[in-house]
Amino acid sequence: MKSGKAMLNHSRFLGYTKGPDGVLRVVPEEAEIVRKIFDFYVQGNGVRKIKRYLGEHGIKTVTGKREWSTSTIDRMLSNEKYIGQVLMQKNYTTDFLTGKQVKNDGQLDMYLVEDAHEAIIDRETFDRVQKMKGQRKHIVQMEQIL
Repeated sequence: MKSGKAMLNHSRFLGYTKGPDGVLRVVPEEAEIVRKIFDFYVQGNGVRKIKRYLGEHGIKTVTGKREWSTSTIDRMLSNEKYIGQVLMQKNYTTDFLTGKQVKNDGQLDMYLVEDAHEAIIDRETFDRVQKMKGQRKHIVQMEQIL
């Protein structure tokens, strides 16, 4: 990780496939779905509306399921890989016997590799989505307090 070689633990990732060299390669048809999800969010649609749209239009998940989960869409909207970056060691294994992973909240160093692969989403759109997500999270928290 310190050398900047991106390591990815998954074999299926919407919008990408792994090339023989292990580098993510864009799958054009899937990349269009990713762009649509980001565009809908920027237009003010929440993850539930996006989920409904995908289901109504028969757009399947990367694993071929008809039903999308809101948490999957939410994680996609926060995933830096869509702008060509890889942040390594976001989670780490606490027990190698069980394989239990926990979120890295500063216990270990994280490594950001920029331009690790071709981006699907431009940086401006990604940053705008992150800002919007932060504002929505704050609004939900305020509604729960009131």
